[in-house]
Amino acid sequence: MNRLDYVIVLAAGEGTRMKSTTPKVLHSIAGRTLLGHVLSAVEDLAAKEVRVVVGAGREAVQEHLSQIAPHAQIIFQEKRGGTGHAAQLALADVNSSGTVLILAGDTPLLTGSSLLQLLAAHNEGGFAATVLTAELPDPTGYGRIIRGENEDLLRIVEEKDATEIEREIEEINSGVYVFDLAKLLEMIGKLVNSNAQGELYLTDVIELLRKNGDRVLPVLTPDAAEILGVNDRVQLAECAALMRDQINDQWMRAGVTMIDPTTTWVDASVEIASDAVIYPGTALSGATTVGSRATIGPRTTLIDCTVGEGASVQESYCIGASIQSHAHVGPYSFLRPGANLHPHSRVGAFVEMKNSQLGEGSKVPHLSYVGDATIGVGTNIGAGTIFANYDGEAKHATTVGDHARVGSNSVLVAPVTIGDGAYTAASSAITEDVPAGAMGVGRAKQRNVLGWVLRKRLGSKSADAAQSSAERGKPTS
Repeated sequence: MNRLDYVIVLAAGEGTRMKSTTPKVLHSIAGRTLLGHVLSAVEDLAAKEVRVVVGAGREAVQEHLSQIAPHAQIIFQEKRGGTGHAAQLALADVNSSGTVLILAGDTPLLTGSSLLQLLAAHNEGGFAATVLTAELPDPTGYGRIIRGENEDLLRIVEEKDATEIEREIEEINSGVYVFDLAKLLEMIGKLVNSNAQGELYLTDVIELLRKNGDRVLPVLTPDAAEILGVNDRVQLAECAALMRDQINDQWMRAGVTMIDPTTTWVDASVEIASDAVIYPGTALSGATTVGSRATIGPRTTLIDCTVGEGASVQESYCIGASIQSHAHVGPYSFLRPGANLHPHSRVGAFVEMKNSQLGEGSKVPHLSYVGDATIGVGTNIGAGTIFANYDGEAKHATTVGDHARVGSNSVLVAPVTIGDGAYTAASSAITEDVPAGAMGVGRAKQRNVLGWVLRKRLGSKSADAAQSSAERGKPTS
């Protein structure tokens, strides 16, 4: 039985190589923080209690934990004294038996399935400790695994304390451990800081257990990428690219077409139905969902959006929008929170929309701003239309009925209602309600000032053209 009593996540490090005011474990890839990925992975283990050791950036990390893991117990490591010291603090009030998993908060590629396998190996063999290991062609910076004749783990040597021969070993410590809790409590108080860093190393518990006659099992992971940690921006980008590939591989095998997976970025929280097609340069983030046979991209960003079956979004930026079945967006559209496109509706080129309903089959084809509006069924909004929703102090709503026609370059000054089947004349400023079936006209009558160019712009190319026209018999005055 894969029983687990405690999970301890070590997240107190300074992260100085990140060169950031943001704590290292709060940097994000694929829509989650590094710490968030680790906590997501341990969820599958159903531990009785999760404890997170925090230090650098304590307030920010605690605030984040309150949002993503409100039931986790937070342990503060005021003075960073190494992984052994952090574990001591986390276990200070524990005096029971059981099993404990200890891992770092900056290893975002770890999966729940690998942790479950590690826990199963530990419990099946009755080991005092079990360590997840990996083989790296360049093990620089990692603690080396020293195995005995029977392949049990003898000890872990940190690179700064390793001999030249030990540094040639390619099997490294992942920083992921499962311990028999009673044996760990017995040994952790015996740690000393006689090492190059002057810190208490959790790895030294392994050697203490061995000297006590206990067995320690090293479990080599088949995928070394899972144990990669993040210490600087380069490693952050490397892990992000690896996670991108893993996520994209998962979706393609589930029936999603990705034309160019290397330029397609999908958060871990996104859901995509089979037969959707994702074109190059697309980023899907947050709580976005994409329906079957929808097409997204190229060069499109969707954040917290819902895209229905058969809908399409092309070269656009959308946040908090609902794009229902067979609706079309783009190219070059900007949908803001509250934009809701009903089935078969269309938002076209250079249109911005926020907090508005676009009825079934209705269109805003191009060059318009639609804010705080409700637009009915089968209505067309002409090019260059502005829904003037802000009077300098408050936002106001505009309602456009079913099968209405708003002329190009109209300005609808809210609050105002355009009735069912109503029209507005092009270039009208509509400040009063237009009844159903009426034509709203809000513009001055045109007048032509004849001969103005020849009088006011004499000698210009325009005047020369007008004069030539007059000489050809075309009237200019």
